[in-house]
Amino acid sequence: MKKYILLLLVILVFSCSKKQNDLIVQTNIKGLKKGTVYLKRVIDTALVTVDSIVVNGNSQFELQSELEEADVFYLYLDKNSKEDDRITFFADKGIVTINTSLKNFVADAEIKGSEQQKVLEQYQKLMSRLNNRNLDFIKESFQAQKSGDSSAFNAIEKKQNSLVKSRYLQTVNFAINNKDSEVAPYLALSEIYNANINLLDTIHKSLTPKIKASKYGKELQKYLEERKQND
Repeated sequence: MKKYILLLLVILVFSCSKKQNDLIVQTNIKGLKKGTVYLKRVIDTALVTVDSIVVNGNSQFELQSELEEADVFYLYLDKNSKEDDRITFFADKGIVTINTSLKNFVADAEIKGSEQQKVLEQYQKLMSRLNNRNLDFIKESFQAQKSGDSSAFNAIEKKQNSLVKSRYLQTVNFAINNKDSEVAPYLALSEIYNANINLLDTIHKSLTPKIKASKYGKELQKYLEERKQND
């Protein structure tokens, strides 16, 4: 009987001491044979590695992290070269799956598992149209410079400036329309941090109480207070 009780106590102690992580990132990188993969996030303004794995033959693996609330994570792939590839994604408690390839690590990434990631991808899709238009303007600007057509160059420059304003306004509208998502204050801080303070303030005021109390909601409020003091 004493042996049974002792064994039960050992099992209970082991179970309690075993680290239970809130986030599990199930990853498959097609074509990856060898390399190191890192799961990182920003903690107190520093980019910190929260988990890593050395891949040696098996392209399917799991990475884990503690997580109190929805946050942005980065999946880094070190291929023993000078450049690291990085996938940015929004995660919440639970399981996130990332399927991608070694050849096109970032472009082929399919991420599932959090509502915040869905919202972020909607924004990225919206911005991709503007980014494609900007690339066209860059090509046209280069051709105008090459041919010495200053009037055409100036006209293209005005279009680019107008596109920047459109990008800012569309980001603000998107954030307001998604005021109940942590993505809204994150976009204000990461995409249009140098926008007119009134635009950023509009986003902050539109946020739901829950989002205002979130990590990025608090950071946006702090950033606004600092901007107002310095302006």
